[in-house]
Amino acid sequence: MTVRTQIVKGKYLDSVKLMLISKELREQPGVADAVAILANKENREILAVTDMLLDEIKAAAETDIVIVVKADNPEHAEAALKKAENLLKAPSKHTQASGPVLRNIPSAVRSLDGADLCLISVAGKYAAAEAEQALDSGLHVMIFSDNVSLADELSLKQKAITKGLLLMGPDCGTAIVNGCPLGFANQIPRGKIGIVSAAGTGLQEVSVAIAHRGFGVSQAFGTGGRDGKQEIGGIMLCACLEYLIKDTATEVIVMIAKTPDPEVRERLWQQISASDKPVVVNFLQEIQHPNLANLQVCTALEESAAKACDILAKLSGKAITETANLDMPLPDLDAERKYMVGLYSGGTLCYEAQQLYYKCFDKYPLSNTPLKPEYLCKDAWNCAGDCFIDLGSDEFTVGRPHPMIDYSLRLKMLEHMSLREDISIIILDVVLGYGAHPDPAEELIPVLSGMNPQIPVVCHVLGTAEDPQNAELQADKLRKAGAIVFTSHHAAADYVMRAMHKQRGNS
Repeated sequence: MTVRTQIVKGKYLDSVKLMLISKELREQPGVADAVAILANKENREILAVTDMLLDEIKAAAETDIVIVVKADNPEHAEAALKKAENLLKAPSKHTQASGPVLRNIPSAVRSLDGADLCLISVAGKYAAAEAEQALDSGLHVMIFSDNVSLADELSLKQKAITKGLLLMGPDCGTAIVNGCPLGFANQIPRGKIGIVSAAGTGLQEVSVAIAHRGFGVSQAFGTGGRDGKQEIGGIMLCACLEYLIKDTATEVIVMIAKTPDPEVRERLWQQISASDKPVVVNFLQEIQHPNLANLQVCTALEESAAKACDILAKLSGKAITETANLDMPLPDLDAERKYMVGLYSGGTLCYEAQQLYYKCFDKYPLSNTPLKPEYLCKDAWNCAGDCFIDLGSDEFTVGRPHPMIDYSLRLKMLEHMSLREDISIIILDVVLGYGAHPDPAEELIPVLSGMNPQIPVVCHVLGTAEDPQNAELQADKLRKAGAIVFTSHHAAADYVMRAMHKQRGNS
């Protein structure tokens, strides 16, 4: 194999544009692999693992774009680099569009009569300034961008509250506002269950489970994962909870978050105690909580949806749609293979898997986002132990699209894990929705079909049949490629834990 690179200085392209260039280069004759990425530390580590880190890249600045091609001969490599050069020069779509090009938020507000929400998805270092402009223009804001400082987040949320506006994020991947899916949200029917969530895929998992049971959502607000920290003080968790308490279209409330700091929890308990509405709270672990007549507490995401639907069914008299509970036989795992691996695009699902692991094995797994700092996995590619990797965390998304959009990194990692002699079973989530990849099964099938059959791959398909990707169609494709498929993350993770329990002789 021949590896060639081109360093591009002084040019900015967003991560989605780089992803599309990478994909087109991989389709060129003789090309085995190709990427167009920023030359930052994390991306260099990925190139090193895939044998594509050349000396020229080591000397590049972190803001440089690097094109790297691995091909079967020098001629094909050079042809692909020439293709990359043409793609880099190609004009963006907006330069070819008719009509005015809106270059800032105030001009967009003037041209879009009645617009009242701004979704921000720019590089993190620019997101706070754009969000402030949007708030000053009287807009509610959803910040999809990550890598925004805590200080900026606090300042923006304080400003939003003073203006009576909603600020979801930073790193808010999902919301459903007035029936409109935002970010990675799924197609969910309107209904009477309101959700406030500091966990993006947690919101998706619960809203989809609600839809599977025949119920719907009034509003689903995301706050960003750090809202429950003491530094932020739960500003938006409290504000969104108060909105849902007062909202006449909401009859049952679900709150999801990685356990907020004690001071924030106390404020939330006080709000709930002052309301008559039933509230289901899931902080993803066992917690102490007050004994309130309208409060139910649980730790599993699907259980949260089930409890909310049960409450609403009793209030409304509506029947619950029975969800399928598949009792699949456990695989016989190779006794010589020691470790399980989770390759997640959803941070909340990765967190829930770690909690289930602890309950099953009475110890903590390794992770790049561990439950306890001492279990930090410093090398996600070569973890020496059971490990759950959140590929949507900040270190993997600098200069690269989120893994729900771009499967390339996860495909590399999946292929890498399948070649290791110590990996026993792999679990991964396949998250559907409006912002996600249009056909993730088609991305996964080539790798799944060529996997070592000794390593079962368990897929959790998170979505509905009404999503653009069609969850039922995606699940069917993955099963035909050899994956074991679940539509509940709790069921999928439990299956993997029980399989490892059986292999280790603890059944």
